[in-house]
Amino acid sequence: MERVLLTQGAEGRVYDTKWLGRSVLVKERFIKKYRHPDLDAHITRERIKAEARALTRCRTFGIKTPIVYDVDFTTNEIFLEKISNSCTVRNYIYESVSKKLPMDSSVMMHLAERIGRVLNKLHANHIIHGDLTTSNMLLVPPYDSSDIILIDFGLSSVDEHAEDKAVDLYVLERAILSTHPNTEPLVKHLLNSYKVAGSRSAEDIIIRLDEVRLRGRKKLCFG
Repeated sequence: MERVLLTQGAEGRVYDTKWLGRSVLVKERFIKKYRHPDLDAHITRERIKAEARALTRCRTFGIKTPIVYDVDFTTNEIFLEKISNSCTVRNYIYESVSKKLPMDSSVMMHLAERIGRVLNKLHANHIIHGDLTTSNMLLVPPYDSSDIILIDFGLSSVDEHAEDKAVDLYVLERAILSTHPNTEPLVKHLLNSYKVAGSRSAEDIIIRLDEVRLRGRKKLCFG
C-alpha cells in the first residue's frame, strides 16, 4: 500500500493512500522515546481513542468531520475520510487577502458566522477541540457557502466546564489574530455569532473568555 506523506507535526504524520479501494488519509502517531514505553503506549492509545470518539461524536450531532474508517492500535494509526477538493480556512483567508477583500466584507462576515455557529454546536455538546486554528477547519466547493468541516481532534476531550470552552475560543482567537493581519472584525463577528447561536451558557462562556484573556495578558507581561 503506497503512501504519500502530506504533513508531519510534533505528534505524528499524515499520509495519503488507498485503503479497501478508496482514497483515505492515515494519521500515524509517533512513539515518544523520552517516555517509558508502557506509559507511551498507554498515552498514545488513549489519545487515539479520544480522537476517534470525538470525530464520531461530532458527526452524531451534525457537526461535519471526516469519517473514521478504522483504528489500528498496533501501528497507532487512524484511517480517515479524505475530503476531496478541500481548502483550509487559513488558505481561504490568505486568498481573500490577496484579492484585497476587506476583513469586514460580507464574505468574511459570512465565514465568521459559519465558524461561530459550528463552534457553538461543538461546545453545546461538550466537545472540546483542544487545538482550534484556521488550519484545522476545511471548506469544500463552493467555498463561500460551504459548511465548516473540523479536523485534527488529537488534543480533544469531553468537558462540560465553561472554562475549557473559553480556552478553546481563546486559542482560536490568538491563532487568527497572530496568523492573519487586520482580522479583528472577523474575530469579533465570530464570537458574536457564537453567542447568538447559543443560549445563556454561550453568554457565560464569552464572559469567561474575558477572564482567560486577562490571564493571558498577565502571563505575557510577567512570564
